[in-house]
Amino acid sequence: MEHRTRKYRGAVGLLLVAGVLLTGCSGEDSGGGKATSDQRRAGAPAPAYTGGAKEDAKDGDGADRLKESAPPDYLSTFALDVDTASYGYARRTLDDGRLPGPETVRPEEFVNSFRQGYRRPTGNGFSVSVDGARAAGEEEDWSLVRVGLATKAAPTTAERPPAALTFVVDVSGSMNSPDRLGLVKTSLGILTGELRDDDSISLVTFSDEAETVLPMTRLSGHRGRIRDAVDSLEPAESTNVGAGIERGYEEAVDGRRKGANNRVVLLSDALANTGDTDADDILERIDSARREYGITLFGVGVGSDYGDAFMEELTNKGDGHTTYIADEEQARKVFVDQLPAHLELTARDAKAQVAFDPKTVEKFKLIGYEDRKVADDDFRDDSVDGGEVGPGHTVTALYAVHLRDGASGHVATATVRWLDPKTRTPHEKTGSVSTGAVTGKLWGGRSTRLQVTAVAAYFAENLRGTALPGAPGLGELADRAEKLAASTEDTSVTKLADAIVRAERLKGGVREDGTGAEEGEMD
Repeated sequence: MEHRTRKYRGAVGLLLVAGVLLTGCSGEDSGGGKATSDQRRAGAPAPAYTGGAKEDAKDGDGADRLKESAPPDYLSTFALDVDTASYGYARRTLDDGRLPGPETVRPEEFVNSFRQGYRRPTGNGFSVSVDGARAAGEEEDWSLVRVGLATKAAPTTAERPPAALTFVVDVSGSMNSPDRLGLVKTSLGILTGELRDDDSISLVTFSDEAETVLPMTRLSGHRGRIRDAVDSLEPAESTNVGAGIERGYEEAVDGRRKGANNRVVLLSDALANTGDTDADDILERIDSARREYGITLFGVGVGSDYGDAFMEELTNKGDGHTTYIADEEQARKVFVDQLPAHLELTARDAKAQVAFDPKTVEKFKLIGYEDRKVADDDFRDDSVDGGEVGPGHTVTALYAVHLRDGASGHVATATVRWLDPKTRTPHEKTGSVSTGAVTGKLWGGRSTRLQVTAVAAYFAENLRGTALPGAPGLGELADRAEKLAASTEDTSVTKLADAIVRAERLKGGVREDGTGAEEGEMD
């Protein structure tokens, strides 16, 4: 499938104070279409596609006048994202006594690093949930709205299809440390012990050039050979990521197994300095393998100095996703506990569109997802790239929503659209929410998972220097995270609290306030 370039929008530092919405969900399959200006004004999603030719917009003064008179935009459209690397790398950086660079902080990846507890569908596709609570503090007319999407539960190791995995390992000089190449070797050792006999592995390394260390090999009767190949990995010279990925896809195609989950897994600090360092050019060279065989790219980042943006771009455009590991505990989580979710696909090119009702909503902003935004008119254009999602995944989108005075009635409709991984048949699921669901309080409310989500989002925005209006300071956020960790008995929330404490010490308690914005969608 030919992908069109995704339209990006820059981030701005407005945002919110908290609060949110409780929901109901309903689902239906439908076709595609485009939103008219009247539907944008009414906050309605695009109608079902009924066929027919499209008229191109005319250039000139008429188009300029139309643009100037266009009503505020009440649609928000983005590609789904299950990446978590930004949060993992931020925690690692804070552990090292440094604040993460604001450009490496992606709030959606902070939020998606935590369990949400959404209802899951029984079949393929998604469930749609919307919930929330009224904001505390002086600006109680703001809400923090959570749109939650979930796929079916991940299969057990015994239930999943066999895997054919090509590992592309960075052995450049920058990987020469225990927390980089040493951790990669440990991770592959853990995986070798966990994979089934009918799974297969191939191993490619790259420094200034790429080399096949192990062709596609079944685990049955060959675990010792695979471990020897992993143990033989030694650091070399430069970092030619492009050569590694190209060789990796060649091996993946040569060793491809029908009926298996065929994946390329890149393990690297992503500090490319040799050969082609442009993600588009690299992926263009292996585009036919991705399109014809559906082999996606899963990125695993390592190292205290990590090319976060480059890895993110590679995996987003490579129909995959990325995560980050800093130690053996995280490696075991990725390569053992979460392996089926990383191997299988439930949905291809998945996108979400949230239509806000201008009768009840004055303005809103999607928190994060800046590099995953999609033009509203491209929601049902299935040639436009979306996100790839596996079983056991959840995707959360948080919105800062300012309701109109005395608002009552419908607030928003959330729709997710995806393609079946095998047939590429499009499907949709929809959920709606009204003002009556925004009466509960956020802090101390009945949803502890919503509170964890809010803490993670507030923390991320603070690290970016764009703290949300009325958001608690880092000290209060740490206290709330500690209480939530105790009530949920969730160690991941305890680690969140620890990270917030470290950030507070490094920032010296300094925080910035957000700013206001005009009506409609706020960039």
